[in-house]
Order: sequence, then structure tokens, then C-alpha cells
Amino acid sequence: MNFEGRAPQPEDSANSLERRLFERFGARFPAKFEHSANDFGTDVFLRDASAKGIKFLTKERLYLHDIVSLEIELPDGHEPMILNGRVIRIHPVQNDLWEVGVEFHKVHLMKVHRMYKLVSPE
Repeated sequence: MNFEGRAPQPEDSANSLERRLFERFGARFPAKFEHSANDFGTDVFLRDASAKGIKFLTKERLYLHDIVSLEIELPDGHEPMILNGRVIRIHPVQNDLWEVGVEFHKVHLMKVHRMYKLVSPE
């Protein structure tokens, strides 16, 4: 089982599992693009995270190699967390909705741990 609580699927090739140094976990927290006038969770919907990147759904059209800064609102009473990275995957989901994969500029173990402890069953 992985952090998402599911057994590896056939599409989880041995190569992709070997390349993934940090396991992903479901992280569905309100997010927005940094400095956006829109409210959290209006145009950006966080899906999962790892210490190396995040995946989210967005109504904004992004392109490969775009640099993004996301603010993530966590229910832990602290300021929103800001994560910066580069778009490495884009997959259209609907006419005006894209699934976007972002690789962080550097590994964020402490920041991602802040998210993980809020979703961990322990």
C-alpha cells in the first residue's frame, strides 16, 4: 500500500516507482496562486503532494516549464504555506480544467511534513 491507501496499480510501472524517491500522499487543502485576488479553492484544487512536488487541478491555463507559486491554507492555525516550482505535467480534464504536476525547486521535507501530519491516520 502507498500513502494514498491504495495498492500499486498496473499503470505504476517499475521504472516510475523506482524513480520516485518520495511517496505521494493525498493532500486536499484549499490553495490559490500566490498574490491572486481569488479566494482559496476557487481556481486551484490541491490533489496530492510529496516532498518533491504537488499535483493540483486548476481552471487557469498553464504551460510546461511555467514557474508557479502556490499558497496552501492548512487547518493548523499557522500562516498559509507557500510552495514554488516548475510545471512538469499538464493533462486536460475538462474543457476548462487541467491537472497540473509541479516539481519543487528544492525538496521541502518540513513543509510537506506539515501537510502530511494533517492527513496521516496516526
